[in-house]
Amino acid sequence: MHVIGWVIVGLVSGFIASRVVNRRGEGCFVNIALGLVGALVGGALFQALGHARDGGFFYSTVVSVIGAIIVLLLYHAITGRRGVR
Repeated sequence: MHVIGWVIVGLVSGFIASRVVNRRGEGCFVNIALGLVGALVGGALFQALGHARDGGFFYSTVVSVIGAIIVLLLYHAITGRRGVR
């Protein structure tokens, strides 16, 4: 996947994760960063669980969203912000 594809998957997954966790977006750049970090976390988690595969856009987005949710929950736990409402 090219860098532009990574940014698009990062934006989509970060946006979805921020809506799931706190029902509002974190902002465009934060959503992209959250999605990219979430993709790394989700990819590592799925690989550790033995589910690593080279999937398409949908699989990559699902893995990124799961990772971004984990990262966002940790972010809220560390900063003391409220998570799921």
